[in-house]
Amino acid sequence: HSDIDMRELYRGNKVHNMKAETSVPVHEIIATRRSPRSFNETATINNEDLTAILEAARWAASAFNGQPWRFFVGKRGDEVFTQILSSLGDFNKSWAKNASSLILVAGKTTKGDGSIHADYQFDCGLAVAQLVIETHHRGLIAHQMTGFDKAVAQEVLSITPELLPVVVIAIGTQDAPEKLAGPLLEREMAKRERLPLSELVIKGLPN
Repeated sequence: HSDIDMRELYRGNKVHNMKAETSVPVHEIIATRRSPRSFNETATINNEDLTAILEAARWAASAFNGQPWRFFVGKRGDEVFTQILSSLGDFNKSWAKNASSLILVAGKTTKGDGSIHADYQFDCGLAVAQLVIETHHRGLIAHQMTGFDKAVAQEVLSITPELLPVVVIAIGTQDAPEKLAGPLLEREMAKRERLPLSELVIKGLPN
């Protein structure tokens, strides 16, 4: 499929059409983005899409251009995917096994001069946000997880000590919500909600 075809397919999904109720219009991807768990277990991700998703993360902002993010990228069926999957909790493992790709993001905890990088997780978060937006722009879906064993990930992926695992992202093609059951299905179909700006903006909310 072309990017346009995939975006139309993405927009046509009834779950993704549950747009966020925003106080003012925002970009369509932000308004429709969700974190689904129903992945098509036969769909694959091509190298162009996967590279673009990583490229979007690469160009995120970071303090003093420190770029502390590091990526471990697996495609379903390869060794890295299997290693990342083995670190997930059972709940996440039950659905993430169907993703086309699993990406573990680790953060470099020291700066170039050897001092402690206290804000590496913030910078990694910026990179992951751009990664997710590019994923959904390409008609794919992304689900971010902190429900994994960091010690297991460190061991199976041979992650060096100066890097600490931060998050795992499952990427792939969305499938029908009805493929899930129980709590998984309930979460898949739940209304997307956020606290109102009036509770989030402590001072300076525009009138």
